[in-house]
Amino acid sequence: MRAITWLLFLFLSLLTAPPLAVAAYDAEDPRNCNGVGWDDKSPWVIAKVTAKPRVNFVKSPYDDDFKAETCPASTDACRRNAYLVTDDLVFVGAVQGAFTCVNFQSPLAKKQVWATGWLPSAALTQVARMSPTRPEDWIGKWYHPGGPIEITPAKGGKLHVEGGITVPTARDFHNGDFAADVTAAADMLDFVSANDESCHVQMQRIGPWLMVGDNGGCGGAGVTFQGLYRRTK
Repeated sequence: MRAITWLLFLFLSLLTAPPLAVAAYDAEDPRNCNGVGWDDKSPWVIAKVTAKPRVNFVKSPYDDDFKAETCPASTDACRRNAYLVTDDLVFVGAVQGAFTCVNFQSPLAKKQVWATGWLPSAALTQVARMSPTRPEDWIGKWYHPGGPIEITPAKGGKLHVEGGITVPTARDFHNGDFAADVTAAADMLDFVSANDESCHVQMQRIGPWLMVGDNGGCGGAGVTFQGLYRRTK
């Protein structure tokens, strides 16, 4: 009888106890680095790591199972094990205090592996895009792990730009593509795909690389052409 009474007491206690506090994820929290967002009017920017010999990524508040509440900050507790080395190139996003949100994928990578996180702004220096450009600066076949982009001469002094990409998922893959005849501006190709008006693409020349960004509307879920492409021919 006492056992039954005790179990009843325990059950009622659980019913009346205040709920445990559970940390909630807030996608709009400016302290959380979600990657580099798209802005039609502001082309993406590339920066170079200038720290020597390397710089560690810095945590967001939701890292470590929601225990990194004080991050990003210049503390040992906020330092991640992952790091970049001098001269690595990153896509630059939002700034939070002394830190910049970046996306990184090596232009020499053979797989579509991205790293996203905070880096100390002092460890980065913006890289200027090639300006002005000539048609031959764009023409060629440009390689990316997900698929190539090819740029060829077109009528009327334009450039024909065409790309396709495959992005793997947990169980399948998603595809994307674009094609357009583009009039080259002084230092950028900025166009909407001829076969899909929801697909907006921008291209810049950064050193030997072709920098590509898009608005996420060029294919299936999670598909983006974002990256630094290297010329193969």
